[in-house]
Amino acid sequence: MSQLAVRPGSFEPWGGLPPELAELIKPEFGTLAEEIVEAIRSTIPEFGRSMGETYEYVIRVGVERALTQFADKVGETNLTPDDWDAVHRKLGYGEFQQGRSLDALQAAYRLGARVAWRRLADAGLRLDIPAPVLFTLGEAVIAYVDQLAGLSVEGYAEAQAHAAGARERRRRQLMQTLLSDPPPSAAAVADLGKSARWTVPDRLIAVALEPRGDDRDLTLPDLGPAVLVDLEGAEPCLLVPESQLERTEGALRTVLHSSRAAVGLPVPVPDARRSLEWARRALALLRRGALSSVRVVRCADHLSTLMLLADAPLVELFAERRLAPLRQLTVKQQARLSETLLAWLETRGGAPEVASRLQVHPQTVRYRLRQLEALFGERLHDPDARFELESALRAVATLHPAGTQT
Repeated sequence: MSQLAVRPGSFEPWGGLPPELAELIKPEFGTLAEEIVEAIRSTIPEFGRSMGETYEYVIRVGVERALTQFADKVGETNLTPDDWDAVHRKLGYGEFQQGRSLDALQAAYRLGARVAWRRLADAGLRLDIPAPVLFTLGEAVIAYVDQLAGLSVEGYAEAQAHAAGARERRRRQLMQTLLSDPPPSAAAVADLGKSARWTVPDRLIAVALEPRGDDRDLTLPDLGPAVLVDLEGAEPCLLVPESQLERTEGALRTVLHSSRAAVGLPVPVPDARRSLEWARRALALLRRGALSSVRVVRCADHLSTLMLLADAPLVELFAERRLAPLRQLTVKQQARLSETLLAWLETRGGAPEVASRLQVHPQTVRYRLRQLEALFGERLHDPDARFELESALRAVATLHPAGTQT
């Protein structure tokens, strides 16, 4: 066998092998496939258990075809993929479907390479194959098995992508159902939650997110499987289990540098739509400057404002009617008297207390109070009328934070 020699210049090791070597090693493959399969089954626990006839058949065919293909490619400068490569992609795909990592399959490839090389090395010594050729053959076996393992990695990644896509579709369907009107039944939520691998919590909180103003997609950190996310709509939002709220708020604050969010109120799962309506109402007020300028605002901190402004057009009409006596004044006079009247109603004090709050002289307050007495008369002494006046002034101050307008 001394006439066998490695051919220089090939990038891949199998391309440097002499073509006639293939006929010498093919007879060794007769029982080698069975030996490799048995070694895998006896050595790797995951493959020692029954995995079903179909999957076991795929493994056996994969080993057999890999050996045949390797012999066919000996001496070629480029080991090109063929239709049988799909078998190794299918092996990787199957590992994901079996709920395993790629560790066991990668171990099986390494073990198969060792068993194959041991048989080929014994044959090489028996056939007196020159050492340089034998060394290159060993290198070719390792490189070839690496390629097959890479195909399985591709199959595994494909299975992951398919599963992730299907899961995301089910999660989007779940979210749409939770926010539908009328609300879904508990049975429907349970069924969709199970298919989406989502544990149904006792209570949910909706979070309304402000779309980015620079036309770029809003990106969030991984909030975990418990949080349902919709960033694709015109009004992006989240549905967060009550137990996950603190963690989610913390994550939002780290990324919302140029946009804002409003956190709704906790509700039973079928009422998720209500929580989102409250959150979006709070977000609208936040964007108008009617609430605090923080990036993330909680509805729970502004309940009275949200109740007061539940119907903004109605509130505007209510304020216009209750504060009608002020309309005969100039805009500047309206602002001063509105400020004084609200301070007086809130403090229930005399001129010194109101003056201290407004940072003006008590005599100025007394003068303004006399003006208000002339404008509103007995309404300033009626409890119901005072409540309505305070509500109207608070509403105007919230709806028009830059200055009261009537």
